Order: sequence, then structure tokens, then C-alpha cells
Amino acid sequence: MSTTARTNQTVAIDPARIRSNGAWYVFEHMVRVMRNYRSSLIATAVGTPFIYLFAFGIGIGTLVSANAGTVDGVSYLTFVAPALICMSVVGIAAMEFTYPIMLGFKWNPIFIGMNAAPLSGRQIIDGVVLFVMLRMAIPSVIYYVVMALFGAAPSSFGPGVIVTSILAGLALGTPIMAYSASITEDKGQFAVIGRVVILPLSLFSGTMFPLDQLPIYLQWIGWLSPIWHGTELGRQFTYGATEPIWLTVLHVLYLVALAVGGWWLSVRIATKRLDK
Repeated sequence: MSTTARTNQTVAIDPARIRSNGAWYVFEHMVRVMRNYRSSLIATAVGTPFIYLFAFGIGIGTLVSANAGTVDGVSYLTFVAPALICMSVVGIAAMEFTYPIMLGFKWNPIFIGMNAAPLSGRQIIDGVVLFVMLRMAIPSVIYYVVMALFGAAPSSFGPGVIVTSILAGLALGTPIMAYSASITEDKGQFAVIGRVVILPLSLFSGTMFPLDQLPIYLQWIGWLSPIWHGTELGRQFTYGATEPIWLTVLHVLYLVALAVGGWWLSVRIATKRLDK
């Protein structure tokens, strides 16, 4: 067959396959794009846990151990490590669910092109969430390996912190994604989210110190924060049960409710915006 004949051939498109696998096509596209900046992602994913765990283990951890001994019955490094991995994952979720979402709708409207493919709003959002879960999972695994090397995950159930951190990332990230899908102009909203939402939640979520060390009038921030719930769940896995089972169940239900609710709202907003 000549080159011209091959060029003129029409590629067959199976609508049924698109309808059933659309989310995975979106996922594949985003993974292929991610490969363009894989070097910086690898350097960050490997370097960040070493720097943070070394700083907290050798620096702050030494100071705390010399003055207070243990925290929650374990070394300060063991106490703070689940919080560090949770905050790292939540940071990735906040980054991926803000500017890239608006990019897909406005600056480089690939979501509109995908919708014309045709992919539904649900498939597009599902594909984005699947990709962000991968983005959160890879650094989480690396972070946990480094934690284990530093002796900060003594329990055999330690790998569970990977799952709890990803769940916390979804719980905070999907509501942000819903908001990102709803706005049409960048007026500094994402910077405000970072400074007014993410940063305070990171500081007042029982991450660097137990939540009950805060005044009662500030503890409510931690109670509402996915970071606190995710961190506390991670601590249950990394160094053993230190809280009543009802509280552990509450952590899970709260995070799942936020993640599913934000995901559902994102689908509704994206579908309405794309069907205009």
C-alpha cells in the first residue's frame, strides 16, 4: 500500500469504547504531559522528604527530645513524619486542582476539546482525579520509604499512611477543584486559597505539635481540617493505635464525605460549563 493511501485512510472511532474508557484517555493524556517535566518531579519527590525529615529529625527533633522527651509516647520525628507526608500530598492536590483546572477551561482549553471528542464532563473530571491520585501516590511512596529509613515508621502497618495521605489530599483538593471549575477569571483567588486556607490549616492541624496544645478557641480549625484527620489516621498506622476506634472511624467518614462531595460537585459544575 502506498504512503498516500495509508495517509488517506480514516481512523475508526468506537463511540462505545470512548464512553466506557473516557476517563482513562484523559488520565493517559495528563500522564504524557507530565513526562515533559519528570526530571523536576523526581528531584522534588526524592529531595523533599530527605530535607524535611533530616531537618525535623536532627534539628527540631533533637531540641524537643532534650526538653520534652517524647511526644505522644514516641520520638518527635516519629510523631511529625505522618504530618509531613500528609502536608506534602495536600500541597500537591492544592496545586493540581487549581491552576491546571482553570488552564483546561480557559487558557489552554483542552477540556473543551476533550468534550468535543466526545468525552463527558464526568469522564474529564474523573480522569483528572485519577491523574492527581497518581501524582500524590508517587511522592507518598517515596516519602514513606525515607520515613522508614529514618526509623520514623516503626509499625508494620506503616504503609497505610500512604492511603490516608492521599485520602486527605482528595478531601481538601476536590472541593478546591469544584471552585476552580466555576471561575472564569484569575483575580488572585488561588493565591488567597494558599495563604488563607492551606497555610492556616497546615499550622493549626496538629501537625508540628498535638492539637490539644492549642487554646480551645483555635482547636476547631483542626477539627474541620482534612490535614488533621489525615495526619491522625497516618499516626495510627505508623506507630500504633493511640485514640478510640470511634474517632478513627470519624476521621475516615469525614475525609470520604469531603472527597466524594467535592468530586460530585466538580462533575456537576464541569458538565454544566462544558454543555453551554
